[in-house]
Amino acid sequence: MLQATTMDRVKSSMQQVPNAIPKVIRRTGGANSLELERENFERGQAVSINKAINTQEVAVKEKHARTCILGTHHEKGAHTFWAVVNRLPLSSNAVLCWKFCHVFHKLLRDGHPNVIKDSMRNKADLADMSRMWGHLSEGYGKLCSIYLKLLITKMEFHIKNPRFPGNLQMSNRQLEEAGENDVNNFFQLTVEMFDYLECELNLFLGVFNSLDMSRSVSVTAAGQCRLAPLIQVILDSSHLYDYTVKLLFKLHSCLPADTLQGHRDRFQEQFKKLKSLFYRSSNLQYFKRLIQIPQLPENPPNFLRASALSEHISPVVVIPAESSSPESEHVVETDDLVDTDVPALPAPSETKFDDLFGTSAAIDPFNFSSQNGMRKDDKDRLIEQLSREIQALKEELESFRLESGRLCQALRGRVNELEAELAEQSHLRMQAVGESEFLKAELDDLRRVREDTEKEQRSLTEIERKAQANEQRYTKLKEKYTELVQSHADLLRKNAEVTRQMTVARAAQDEVEAVRKEMQEKVKTAQEAADRQEREQLKQLQELQRELMSTQVELDSLKTTMASSQQSSEVLSTQLATLESQKAELVQTLSKVEAELAVQGEELQQIQSSLATERESGVKTAEALQNQLNEKESREQALESQLVAARWSSLQGAVEEAERIIQDSLAQIDDPAHISCTSSADYLASRCQASLDCMERLHCARNNFLTDNTAVTELVRVVTQCGHLVGDTIVQGSATSHMVPVEQADALSESVKLCGAEALALLGHMKQQDSLAAANDNKLKAALEAVLAAAEKLRPRGLELQQGELGDLVEQEMAATSAAVESAAARIEEMLNKSRAVDTGIKMEVNERILASCTELMQAIKELVLSSKDLQRDIVESGRGAASTKEFYAKNSRWTEGLISASKAVGWGATVMV
Repeated sequence: MLQATTMDRVKSSMQQVPNAIPKVIRRTGGANSLELERENFERGQAVSINKAINTQEVAVKEKHARTCILGTHHEKGAHTFWAVVNRLPLSSNAVLCWKFCHVFHKLLRDGHPNVIKDSMRNKADLADMSRMWGHLSEGYGKLCSIYLKLLITKMEFHIKNPRFPGNLQMSNRQLEEAGENDVNNFFQLTVEMFDYLECELNLFLGVFNSLDMSRSVSVTAAGQCRLAPLIQVILDSSHLYDYTVKLLFKLHSCLPADTLQGHRDRFQEQFKKLKSLFYRSSNLQYFKRLIQIPQLPENPPNFLRASALSEHISPVVVIPAESSSPESEHVVETDDLVDTDVPALPAPSETKFDDLFGTSAAIDPFNFSSQNGMRKDDKDRLIEQLSREIQALKEELESFRLESGRLCQALRGRVNELEAELAEQSHLRMQAVGESEFLKAELDDLRRVREDTEKEQRSLTEIERKAQANEQRYTKLKEKYTELVQSHADLLRKNAEVTRQMTVARAAQDEVEAVRKEMQEKVKTAQEAADRQEREQLKQLQELQRELMSTQVELDSLKTTMASSQQSSEVLSTQLATLESQKAELVQTLSKVEAELAVQGEELQQIQSSLATERESGVKTAEALQNQLNEKESREQALESQLVAARWSSLQGAVEEAERIIQDSLAQIDDPAHISCTSSADYLASRCQASLDCMERLHCARNNFLTDNTAVTELVRVVTQCGHLVGDTIVQGSATSHMVPVEQADALSESVKLCGAEALALLGHMKQQDSLAAANDNKLKAALEAVLAAAEKLRPRGLELQQGELGDLVEQEMAATSAAVESAAARIEEMLNKSRAVDTGIKMEVNERILASCTELMQAIKELVLSSKDLQRDIVESGRGAASTKEFYAKNSRWTEGLISASKAVGWGATVMV
């Protein structure tokens, strides 16, 4: 920062003056002395102000400006300054006003703090003067208008921010206190500094634009008169740039980056201007001996990185020791430096004497002859002696002042060197601290990254383990499912075998029941027959008994006739034996039948027990088979649910993939690299038709999936294909829009964007299982049909035109292209003439170069059109044969359409460029 200021030199001079005043002068006191001192002060101030602010086109002398600054500190304000300035014709002489602005700027920077408050009373007059000089477009008038605006802005800034001194030198702690730790105050303060710096840059640019930089203007008096105020501008700008950088870093630590985008853009613009102006100023010979201008860094600070603050180096403006008082050599002043309306004043040596010791008029306190009545010779000797002493004291005072100035400058130079070293060490320390913090932050980030990597590695290992477990589980489930299918088939076979066996057993049981019933019937029949035979035998026995009784009776009756009836008795005995034998046979037969019935009863009981056992085992087997069947059905249901989930997951994956394809296609539309891609309307129409056909298949596949969810393969395939086709349609539509006029290109771009939006909406509905049935693809079909219709409109019309129409159209388009090129060339020539009449300097040179390039381009386009006509004529003559030109155009319609499109593009490009 600037350490050696004018105030320091003024204060050091003031401190040396009292020690050099002779004691005899100090005895002059009282009210008259104070009044004389005040009058002498005002007179000296008026002289210095009038010498500093004059009509001569030379730079303001430093000693006059320093006297004015010293006067503001002496009276603690600027009343005398404004009292003298208000009598000057500032509104009628631009050079006088320019030098007033320079002196006033110095007072605002280095004068007493009350100068700003006293000057605010004249703010309205300064604003009116600025508007008045603003009506002039060149010379000092325009510069005075800009300079007055800068001074008004500076006064308003210091009134709003009283913590900032006039020279803007503040420490970082004072800058923090200026914002009162309120981010809103820092935000507003940054805006005000931007406005302040903008005014400084406007004056900078105004001065440079008013000078002819092709000549060495900095060594001429007129050039130095314009360049001298820029020293104050450089001092202010360096501080404002430094404070702006620090405030922006503080704001970025408190507010989001998006909120401060406007601040960053404005800073970037001012940074480029200030860097360029500092560089241009440092190359001027005038500034090299007066001030060391700092150079800004190659790139502006990166406010989005907090550690970049440690890399910021505050620009230091250094005033070399030999430049602090360029007018310190003895210069003889003439009366013509003062305006004619100011009364004549004493010579400089007498003025300095009067400023220090009072006037030499009748009120001269050294007029001893009027005080003590001494003789004239004694008085003359005393006066001469005192004059010699005073002259010696003045020379001693001057030498002491020069020596003290040199010492002060040497000390200030050493202080500047030490402060620069300190700033460099501080910067290195801050840089080391920033690098340490940055390394710590990187170390923390690396640790976090390592921990995250370890966690991700563990999670990846766990995921792989789970995946392997799931794979094994899936393999086991698949094996189990295969076993279940096999066991189910075996059980079905066993079930069929058991059912067959049960059928056979039931048939055997029925047969046994039939045999048992038949045996029972046979036994019953045999019993009935035996009973009947027994009854018959009993009847026969009774009959025999009756016969026996009768026989006995007869025997009794025939006993007498036994001999005669012996033969009949033997016959009867034989018959009885026969009957007895028959009865024994019947009893034996009955016992055999009963034994057979008992055996058959036992067999029947065994068959019944075996049937009961088989029935129980069959029931148990049936229950086990039923349990296995239920378990198989539950497993089948679980596998079916998993299969349904897998089908839906595959469908969702296909839909998401289609969404990504379409989103990528929409992103390619806004990609700047895609602007160079082109396509034809025919290919776009084919893509649209393929997309519409795919939409029909998608509709059918979706209906089939809703009817039978096993038909997911076709739907997945159609969804993926539809995503690719619609995405390709979007990309080809955007590429086709690059080949058509602006209005049709905008309409086509909107159509493909609408198509993409509808496709994403349809896929969004298809991702949800609840909204799959309600997904409506009519909007997407309508969007594709709109793109197809636009493509049909853009297709070549050569086949639709007749032979005569196509040939005429070629000639019309070539003629229209020639006319457009001629019109563009005429307009460029007219613009070139206007630019030469209006613009001057660099702007005129730049405009002439641009328009000359455009003229050369138009000439080249004319030659291209003429060459294309000749080439077209040669091609037609060599290719048409016996056919006419129009027939050749109709036969080669594709080539003709390309020729028409090229001519349209050339004519449209020439018109748009103008």
